[in-house]
Amino acid sequence: MAPSRSYSHGDSRLAATSAAEPALPHPWTPSIKPNSCRADHGPPNSVDSTAPQPKHRGRILHERCIDCDTCRWMAPETFQRISEQSAVYKQPSGAEERMRALQALLSCPTASIHTEKPSAEIRQVQESFPLPIDEQSLPGVRFCGYHSEKSFGATSYLVIHPNGNILVDSPRYDKGLARRIRMLGGARYMFLTHKDDVGDHHLWHDEFGLERIIHSADVEAFTADAEMQLHGEGPWSLGVDFDLIHTPGHTKGSVCLLYKPLKVLFTGDHLAASEDMELTMFEQYSKDSGLQLGSIWKLMNSDFLWILPGHGRRVEFRDKEERGAALKAFISAKEIEHGHSARA
Repeated sequence: MAPSRSYSHGDSRLAATSAAEPALPHPWTPSIKPNSCRADHGPPNSVDSTAPQPKHRGRILHERCIDCDTCRWMAPETFQRISEQSAVYKQPSGAEERMRALQALLSCPTASIHTEKPSAEIRQVQESFPLPIDEQSLPGVRFCGYHSEKSFGATSYLVIHPNGNILVDSPRYDKGLARRIRMLGGARYMFLTHKDDVGDHHLWHDEFGLERIIHSADVEAFTADAEMQLHGEGPWSLGVDFDLIHTPGHTKGSVCLLYKPLKVLFTGDHLAASEDMELTMFEQYSKDSGLQLGSIWKLMNSDFLWILPGHGRRVEFRDKEERGAALKAFISAKEIEHGHSARA
């Protein structure tokens, strides 16, 4: 499910500075040093190629890590989850693994990964963003990288479209990323799926003069100046190719974006795959899980084969039958768990 890209080699060994080593088995000396993860700690220690190497496989990333899962789905060969935090599992081997690991480094919202020595390939890695997701199935749909801590590490996307490009949720603002997006035609709109993933929307607005779209139920002081505020239950359209579907539950104003020609649904935090590739609605973060489940039922009538979420893993269905069966099974299981029907 992760984009097929790679990490670099030589002296640029991934590193992380750990406050304390967890008691883990399998003595191992990774050249990507990890750190442990709590947002109340200070910034990561500076890179020091003379520092002693970690003695255990699976050392945790820096204290600032928020367990957002970004590095684990971007470079699963290198990063895994240990004790509710991300950890270096093994050093990347080969060009593709090295590129993926460095792309995860740049995308980490809390700068919790670093190389033991400066990487000669970092400029090449920077220039790879925004990344194509699947050039055959999803031409013109790209993953922005540069996740923002302000959005709890949410994924953002760029949709390249002849009537104006769309940023879906806000990546961390970066001048280099802005330059590369401008080379692809800039951005006319920023579609904000819900209030949690608005990130650096003001900076992107200033960069491109784009119009921000958000449901009025999710407008707060930080987004009060959004140019397009949706009201009511919709649905709404953006030109002929995009439908906006109100899917309340995670928040009152959660909205999914359906790119009809490519059958891709941008879901924010409404629906995704978990790390074990089961459908999930992140109930622990939902404002109203019953309402959210009903919103998922509403998607049964939408024609999509891809789910591109803000948090969680991407999903690609083989066909509408597989999609329908997966959604029905998920909803049925949740109805039993919740003790009431979602099928209004």
